[in-house]
Amino acid sequence: MSFLKVNKLKVYYPIRGGFFKKVVGHVKAVDGISFELKQGETYGLVGESGCGKTTTGRTLIGLIKATSGEILFEDQDLIKLSRRSFHRYRQDIQMIFQDPYSSLNPRKRVLDIVAEPLRNYEKLSPLEERQKVQYYLEKVGLNPESIYKYPHEFSGGQRQRIGIARALTLKPKLIIADEPVSALDVSVQAQVLNFMQDIQKEFNLTYLFISHDLGIIQHMCDRIGIMYRGQFVEEGTSNDIYTNPQHIYTKRLISAIPDINPENREKQKQLRHDVNTEYTNSYTKYFDSEGKAYSLKSISETHSVALP
Repeated sequence: MSFLKVNKLKVYYPIRGGFFKKVVGHVKAVDGISFELKQGETYGLVGESGCGKTTTGRTLIGLIKATSGEILFEDQDLIKLSRRSFHRYRQDIQMIFQDPYSSLNPRKRVLDIVAEPLRNYEKLSPLEERQKVQYYLEKVGLNPESIYKYPHEFSGGQRQRIGIARALTLKPKLIIADEPVSALDVSVQAQVLNFMQDIQKEFNLTYLFISHDLGIIQHMCDRIGIMYRGQFVEEGTSNDIYTNPQHIYTKRLISAIPDINPENREKQKQLRHDVNTEYTNSYTKYFDSEGKAYSLKSISETHSVALP
């Protein structure tokens, strides 16, 4: 039994025009992607803004309706479930949102924010609820006595930890982390990422980690899928992607990773030049006449690339 398997997932948004607002086309936010998550691993979705990675995550959790395809979670197709049936699976799939400043209700105390999922699935006494919230706050490194504070009384990193505590309360099996540290200072990012790795081991979590930052993805993920215009252009282990990138889009992303070593700046500058030259001269090798990526083809047991 597979843990999570996505087959040919599509999410299209209609474009309407004319006097009668007829559908004249579609925005293909996600265009037929397939991938699989193993229990306990961290799978990274990478790509520039607008590539469809966040749409993918929100579709998996039911916030966006899929146009077609399959989302098999423990062999149950979530797309075919009614809203009531899907509610049972929501406790197993939770999400950590990108912005800790907007994802927490500023008018609610931490107690109410973290307890909100519990109130949807469990009937607890006020004392049991408070104790459970304090337990998870302590797990994420916050003072259990801060349950009566409001979000504005915390730093950005602490707010993100509150969001993580909220996601943990239902003991989920899968957590979708959508750019969880992009809104935080660089000095805080490493703390939150290392903390997420620690709780993954403690709670046996599986992560779908969404980011545009390849440096963070390399630090966090076991396997990686590179997205471009709603499609996969490359998929492989972290080692496959970083040491042996095959698609020109992957190469461009990797060449854009800043190197703080001054001695490597000229080398990196030359790498960017070479990659951009290859992109200009060999575009048709990687994309068809409509600018779409080709289907993925295996080049090893763990590595697939979109080539003709």
